[in-house]
Order: sequence, then structure tokens, then C-alpha cells
Amino acid sequence: MALPIAVLVSGGGSNLQSIIDRIESGTLDAEIRLVLSNKPDAYGLTRARNHGIPAVALEHTRYGSREEFDQAMVRTIRDHGAESVILAGFMRILTSEFLNAFPGRVLNIHPALLPSFPGAHGQRDAADYGVRIAGCTVHFVDEKMDHGPVIIQAAVPARPGEDEETLGGRILTLEHRIYPQAVQWLAQGRLRMAGRHVQLDPSEAAPAPQPENALVNPPLENGF
Repeated sequence: MALPIAVLVSGGGSNLQSIIDRIESGTLDAEIRLVLSNKPDAYGLTRARNHGIPAVALEHTRYGSREEFDQAMVRTIRDHGAESVILAGFMRILTSEFLNAFPGRVLNIHPALLPSFPGAHGQRDAADYGVRIAGCTVHFVDEKMDHGPVIIQAAVPARPGEDEETLGGRILTLEHRIYPQAVQWLAQGRLRMAGRHVQLDPSEAAPAPQPENALVNPPLENGF
């Protein structure tokens, strides 16, 4: 049975598109019941509508507090029958009001190897720092920014003098693979949290080839 999910976006939604594509190919066992944004002009809403997916904008500036806004999001998500929440470039820190409504069922992707370079500009900060290895992280969400337990990470070489755009492009390619994979593991009920450690239950799924010039752990499975 497909996992009913809501996807939250604030911008273009390229990771949303990667999830849509995996669902439509039959690789990902999930159903997007709703795409929700805090910005009515977010292109992610257009992506959703292009695929016949319900798309709703709730402007956070119309609410008196973060808690009121999160309560409105929870009501909207529940009204659409979603049970898990996937953040795909959603630029808001969620309160306990929201997280308690979906315990252990809220995922985020960050374009850096956490705990390094949290925040809105992970690729730029990594490039400016001059790291030699960069990447991306899928993690469970908690009340702190880019902080929750790590599910999967992908690493790529970072080259001296490389700018945010070039490095970020290589990272984004891996984001589009590891995020649908993590959602699939959630859909299969294979993720277990013990403190900050996430255990992936074994599966008979065949491994996918390791991406060229990259390292992914846990390894990707067939179809991802």
C-alpha cells in the first residue's frame, strides 16, 4: 500500500519533482496527497498542479505566530489524508506543534554533510570554506534547524576554487537520488530511531550501482 505523504515547498521544488518522477515510474511506493507551500508563487505548486496533485498555499505572514501557522498546516495536511511529511526546500523551522502531529514521520533534505554547514546556504558555505568533500543529507526533522537524526548521506569531491553553482549542481544530482530512496525506506517501515542513530532494516532489494565519483551510505537500492 502506498504511503500517503504531503510535500512542503517554498521554492522551485526540484526534489519534489524527483519524488513525483519515482512515484510515476512505479519505483517509489508513495502517494502525494498534497503539496503545501508558505509562498503562493512557489514553482513547486505549479509542478504539483502539472501532475494533478492538490496544491495549497498558506502564507505564514497571515498568522499571528509560528504555532498558529503550524496548526493550520497540520489541519490542511490531515484534511488531505497524508500521514507523513516530506520537506523539499521548505524554508521554515517547524515547531513542536507540527512535529508532535507526525512523530517520526517528517523528513528533510539538506545540501551539505550535516552537521557541517546547516542553514539556507549549505552549498555556498561549503564552497567558500574550501572543503574537499561536500554532499547532502536526508534526516528526520526535530525542533532545531538541520539537526535531526541522519538517514542517508551522499558525498562528492569538492574542487579548489569551485563556486556554489558548480558544486551545488553535482550535489543536487545526488539529492534527487537519495531523497526518494529515503522516502521509500520510510514507506516500507524500515527506519528505526535509537537516539541519534537511525537503523535501516534489511531487505532483499538488489543494490544499485554506486554513483560515479560519489559515495552514498547506506547504499542505494535497485531503482534509485
